[in-house]
Amino acid sequence: MAEFRIDDLDDVIHGRIRLGVMAYLIGAERAAFKDLAGQLQASDGNLSVHLRKLEDAGYISIEKRFAGRKPLTEAVITEAGRHAFARYLDSISKLLPSQK
Repeated sequence: MAEFRIDDLDDVIHGRIRLGVMAYLIGAERAAFKDLAGQLQASDGNLSVHLRKLEDAGYISIEKRFAGRKPLTEAVITEAGRHAFARYLDSISKLLPSQK
């Protein structure tokens, strides 16, 4: 088994809601705020706090625009976010026994 160090886990990603956001965005590229809140079963206020932390780390960007006449807020994964998520998954994989 590869050496595992708990300090290798990215604290920004490791929270349940933030991990959910990153996992969702890695496949979807972007998601509306309301869709993320529904998928993650998070309140608007709770999700806002977690999105801000990811945005402050440079892992996502928040885009605000109008769809028709309705405001639309979307989270978009950044290239830095993709790399951080890959590093996070690599760190987690070190917990798993190697398959031979």
